[in-house]
Amino acid sequence: MSVLHERIPVAKYHGTGNDFIVVDAEESVPDRPAFASTHCNRDSGIGGAEAERRGADGVLFLALERRYSPPRVVMTLVQPDGSVAAMCGNGARCAASWAAGRTGSSELMIDTPAGTRHAVVEGDRVTIEMGDPSFRPRDVPLARESELVEEDVEGLTVTAVNTGVPHAVAFVDDVDDVDLDAVAPAVRHADVFPEGANVTVASPNDDGSFSQRTFERGVEGETQSCGTGAVAVVAAGKRVGLLDGDAAVTVSPPGGDLEITVPDDGPATLSGPTEREFETELDVDVRSP
Repeated sequence: MSVLHERIPVAKYHGTGNDFIVVDAEESVPDRPAFASTHCNRDSGIGGAEAERRGADGVLFLALERRYSPPRVVMTLVQPDGSVAAMCGNGARCAASWAAGRTGSSELMIDTPAGTRHAVVEGDRVTIEMGDPSFRPRDVPLARESELVEEDVEGLTVTAVNTGVPHAVAFVDDVDDVDLDAVAPAVRHADVFPEGANVTVASPNDDGSFSQRTFERGVEGETQSCGTGAVAVVAAGKRVGLLDGDAAVTVSPPGGDLEITVPDDGPATLSGPTEREFETELDVDVRSP
């Protein structure tokens, strides 16, 4: 059996710096994990003259279902390590932007392993419902029967919450003082998180906003932005008494500002800009007899 190379069209999108390769699911990619690992590589992955950075934080395989009103997009995010993430807030926003460009619809439904999410596209700004954040041990999940709120995990004081994927949120005085690459891996792999966790640090600002940095499971490093992490910051902030009420909160990862609402009753929302960087073609390995 030999390996042949075919080329497929792709697009590169990002939401506040959280960047993705977008592939129409109608394109044949027999080995999605290998494709993601190859083309997301920060040293040798997708790039070119129009690229701000090589590589990506993941590959969005998107199946557009035009027969529904509003149109639906089945989203599968394959991460650089080959795993599939149940939810990605910025990825879902990029998926909505991609679908809006193809359908002309400003309203989309995004089907993810974590559930179906409603999205509204207004120019380059996309707002998406994010479900109800949960601190319940079985939902995070945790390897215990009680919630994990402001407890020490591998030297970091964290609160565990699921916002589509599990997050360990730590509130600190200044996110820039944290050596995230040094402290996050032990928390990400801690025994209390049987499926692992994203590790998010946040610091409150004088104007009521929060600064945020996230070490993402599956990327195995810090990303420029994390939408589920931004929602986790606000949800955890309410849980530990740093916030109250339903007002929108600005959360600022390194890549830009996101606007979050976490109502007492109803789904959270995530809003921010998206950008289509460029289109190109990428190699796909296809085995032949």
